[in-house]
Amino acid sequence: MDAVRVALLREVLAGTEWLGATRRFAKALRASAVAHGGGLLLVGTPEYEPWHLAAHLVDEAAWSGTPELAPTLVRHDARASDPAHLAVGLGRLAAARRGETLLVVSPQGPKAPLLERVYDARRAGVTVLALGADEGELTAMAHERLVVPEGAELDLDTVQHLVSAAAGENAGPSGRARGGFRDRLSRLAESLTAPPPPRW
Repeated sequence: MDAVRVALLREVLAGTEWLGATRRFAKALRASAVAHGGGLLLVGTPEYEPWHLAAHLVDEAAWSGTPELAPTLVRHDARASDPAHLAVGLGRLAAARRGETLLVVSPQGPKAPLLERVYDARRAGVTVLALGADEGELTAMAHERLVVPEGAELDLDTVQHLVSAAAGENAGPSGRARGGFRDRLSRLAESLTAPPPPRW
């Protein structure tokens, strides 16, 4: 979903709880990651891997000048032969320490093996955020959560688009150049209409 579609979706959702909820959650995500200089870990379940959210957060990190938003995607079935950005396995959660942020995305409540790793990470000082179903221990364990109930007006994928877009917006005062939605849209339009670079 591109910036224009996100803007249209926000217009449709004006006056609903979703805009405020996704912005609050995104603000907590951004604040945690930026305050500690990065260390954002993103994990799903064996059945649901949030690679799409990872890609959008990488884009938002670049567009907003907030590199701390670029996550490390932690995968259940990662192999050493995978490309580097897909080769980080669950052992990374065991190595997580204070100052890092763990975002768990789960359409249904995660099962015991993942919950145990999340619990251990929290005990080590990791900030835990949960996005997805309001099921089981994860919601109680998380420092911040955004619940997407089954049968809600929006599905989990759409909510992830809203969260990632909001995470990159107005990231706060800093020495880095940052911009809101209009600035990003303007830069995108400029890049699409710019003449191609000369070939030498």
